Amino acid sequence: MENRAVTFPQTRTILDGVNVPGIQLDDIQAILNMRDAWKYLLNTIKEPLTFEYWCKLNEFIARNEALEWGKLRTGNVGISGTEYLPPIPKKQDTEQELQAILWDDTTATEKALNAFTWGTRGQFFWDGNKRTSLMLANKILIMAGAGILTITDKYIEQFNILLLEYYNTGKKDELKDFLYENAIHGITENV
Repeated sequence: MENRAVTFPQTRTILDGVNVPGIQLDDIQAILNMRDAWKYLLNTIKEPLTFEYWCKLNEFIARNEALEWGKLRTGNVGISGTEYLPPIPKKQDTEQELQAILWDDTTATEKALNAFTWGTRGQFFWDGNKRTSLMLANKILIMAGAGILTITDKYIEQFNILLLEYYNTGKKDELKDFLYENAIHGITENV
């Protein structure tokens, strides 16, 4: 999770229900929200991926962090580090765009990467867009048994550079290639 001054051991301690001195309440809220979003995703993995499901993911992720959560934003937002201003989303168009991604005749991995890039650049919600897009991509991947998408600390700087470039240009291929090579992790079985 970006811009959070919390280590992995501190996160583990928070998830265990123990107070960690010096951690901001906003950081604790974001960690607990991600925990709850993951619980929801894993408990509903067989449910269809719909517009309403996607909004529910954002409801878990942005709870108590945004003006509204689980609903498309109704005003303008900016993205720090870029001049790009995403348009205010229209529900019908957004639903159609999501369905086009989900029904595209391609692999689950390609759908997941397209969903992630679409959601991050679209900034459809007031807050939590990257986290919601990550969860959306993971729902697609896990449903298909194709692994998970996660950006580790090792790659976060390069990811942020490519993401800013994508915001500015709208060209997603380099970002998708990077994510495919460095951020999708499958499950290996010991046979």
